[in-house]
Amino acid sequence: MSTEGNAGKVAIITGGSSGIGRASAIALARQGLKVALVDIKEEKALEVKQEIEHLGGSALVLDTDVSDEQRMKASYQAVIDHWGRLDVVYANAGINGKVEPIEDLSANDWDSTLATNLRSTFLATKYAIPHMKKEGGSIIITSSINGTRKYRGFGMSAYSASKAGQVAFGKMAALELARYKIRVNIVCPGAIKTNIGENTFKEEDELEKIRIPIEYPEGSQPLEHKPGSPEQVADLVYFLASGQSNHITGSVIHIDGAESLL
Repeated sequence: MSTEGNAGKVAIITGGSSGIGRASAIALARQGLKVALVDIKEEKALEVKQEIEHLGGSALVLDTDVSDEQRMKASYQAVIDHWGRLDVVYANAGINGKVEPIEDLSANDWDSTLATNLRSTFLATKYAIPHMKKEGGSIIITSSINGTRKYRGFGMSAYSASKAGQVAFGKMAALELARYKIRVNIVCPGAIKTNIGENTFKEEDELEKIRIPIEYPEGSQPLEHKPGSPEQVADLVYFLASGQSNHITGSVIHIDGAESLL
């Protein structure tokens, strides 16, 4: 695919150091976009930066807690100071957080999950608007099938609430920002091979009291009988970032191999 139409375009990706964020950063860079990796995992983000530069692309790493308003604001300004424009924002950073029954979940653990997932999506969108109002752009949000089309993630009430909130917020933003030709779309992956498990804190003993056994003889994804890959989601992210999707906004796209239809 030609990269000519993307010359000079700039993308910000939160949570770009691994998993779907990493795959999407590389996919956008391959198509000619300059990519800013906004992530608290600076060392891993630097590795992604090197990969992009090895491909002949340009990347910037900004060590940022995505739930911290001042650090997010400063990171966006750093991108503008460095490259002078902003065309794509991929609000991808997220955690599973504490996984336990509602009865046992602390308010602090609830707040932590919603801050990382939902507050960061708000901040990623808010600080993109002033830089996109003149020329338009694309904002993409990583939600999930959990809380939007699937509710059997026992113990994941905080995570699912944050993901449902992202969908509602994304649709509100799509309508509000349409006048500026800023498109907002929401991607809802199912099981994808990533390292999000590192930010998952299951209380297995406590979960037993609420778990309802559900078994599938050939795995939970009818299409391929295995989890999807970050690269498959990255292909969708690039489509939504590109001009090929210029009449799509406010859409929720599930990418889960029919997992959530079971």
